[in-house]
Amino acid sequence: MEKQPTVLTSQLWIKSRAHEVTFNRALLTWRQLETGKKRVSGPLRAGNRCVPVSEIIAVRETEVDCQTKDNGKWQKMSQKTSEAYPYAFTVFYVDRAGQHRWRCGSVTFSSSNAVLCQHWVQSIKEQLALLTCRPKHLLVYINPYGGKQQGKQIYEQKVARLFSLASVSTDVIVTECANHARDHLRTEADLWKYDGIVCVGGDGMFSEVIHGLISRTQKDSGVDQNCTKEKLVQCSLRVGIIPAGSTDCICYATVGINDPVTSALHIVVGDSQPMDVCSVHHNNTFLKYSVSLLGYGFYGDVLTDSEKKRWMGPARYDISGIKTFLSHHYYEGTISFLPANDVLGNPRDKTKCRAGCYICQHNGQLLSKEGKGGRGESAFNGNGDEGDWKEIQGTFLAINAASMSCACPRSPKGLSPAAHLADGTTDIILVRKCSRLNFLRHLLRHTSNYDQFDLTFVEVHRVRKFRFTPKYCKSEDPDLKDVRKKLFGQICRDHPACSCSTANSNWNCDGEILDHAAIEVGVHCQLIKLFARGIEEKPIFEDVCGPCAV
Repeated sequence: MEKQPTVLTSQLWIKSRAHEVTFNRALLTWRQLETGKKRVSGPLRAGNRCVPVSEIIAVRETEVDCQTKDNGKWQKMSQKTSEAYPYAFTVFYVDRAGQHRWRCGSVTFSSSNAVLCQHWVQSIKEQLALLTCRPKHLLVYINPYGGKQQGKQIYEQKVARLFSLASVSTDVIVTECANHARDHLRTEADLWKYDGIVCVGGDGMFSEVIHGLISRTQKDSGVDQNCTKEKLVQCSLRVGIIPAGSTDCICYATVGINDPVTSALHIVVGDSQPMDVCSVHHNNTFLKYSVSLLGYGFYGDVLTDSEKKRWMGPARYDISGIKTFLSHHYYEGTISFLPANDVLGNPRDKTKCRAGCYICQHNGQLLSKEGKGGRGESAFNGNGDEGDWKEIQGTFLAINAASMSCACPRSPKGLSPAAHLADGTTDIILVRKCSRLNFLRHLLRHTSNYDQFDLTFVEVHRVRKFRFTPKYCKSEDPDLKDVRKKLFGQICRDHPACSCSTANSNWNCDGEILDHAAIEVGVHCQLIKLFARGIEEKPIFEDVCGPCAV
């Protein structure tokens, strides 16, 4: 990285120790000066810090005498320090606490020179003002009923003060019923007023928000969501997630931890992470959008059963999971898909999606160019040569489509460890009929270091688009099917006594049940953006600056 010219350098005091403080367009650095025989050196020694400007949250003056104001935000200094150095300012910044957890750190610099302190405050504020990716006005939706019903308290106690500190104004709406946020975004919200949208809740709340935002964007752009061949318009507003749900899978996969303060700080500094979205259709009718998991068979059955046990709280997932595993239902059908052979990466290359992911950047640029008229546009929009498609018929315990790793605290690797957030593809995982013991082996590999696809009854494909047709409705007349359902229910017509007790399963679409088994799914590359940066391997101060660097 090109060396940035120094904006300011001064000798300032932190508590009772002298420091050389340097500030440029990329970094704020302070280094403790040598005192007597004590020698202090090295950038990471105690008393020395280096903070990227892009991760400075705010700067505030600090004085004993509050004769002037700085947005009403003043702090008192200790009497001993204030006597020798009565003028000071405090810098608030992102402090990494380990395991992807962020906290709001602060350091107070003092001096005997009032003009010097004012100059420092003004210079830092000027550099922060250049970070145009930072939001100034946000629309916030709070789900007070999700998870442990702590959404409102989490926002008020942990998030609101950080937004206030960073001078981010908010319009807060506490949702009153299901789909309140979705419907408000679709029809009423004045989106032009905001720099982003924040949802406080779980994955269900996030799903509401993106459905409302995407639908509104397509409506305003004249795009028909029911047409599977339409290229959807990318949403301009970023979405932030403050985790307050039961699992918070989306937050975990894009930040690396389910922590409200960490997520709030990613929003404050203006991080941006593009994300793919899958559109799900049935008979040319739009059903849902999905960003994480589409699961048929096992995961569909678990969700269907757990919905009947909502009174049990989060424990219902464990109970339903055990019950579904013991039931061991399997389903017949045909999966056809368009392989993503012309993009970087494959489901078994062990390349994890991380902050600044090269595969996502490369494939996003590739699909963007193709979408302007090349072969990729045809493939992406579903108009491609049908001979490129592949078809697999079989009997399956589970069919999963993972648009991200689907990692969570219970499954740190996720369903597809090498899936990417923004490469324009989804990973289809087919688990064929097998014994309960073998299926258990597959499930256990989600939490181990073994290759979960290295089993004879499991296969995985990276695709741009796919269709699924369950056997029972593949060629059956709709009227006859309705009559049979009324007379016999959904008993398997070919094998009434087999373990496949129902003719079809339900699809689990990001934690919501889809009523139709026969679906068509297309991946829309980088359709939305989050206030996130992907999971960091480690902070790299040589590149400083992150997405906001000027």
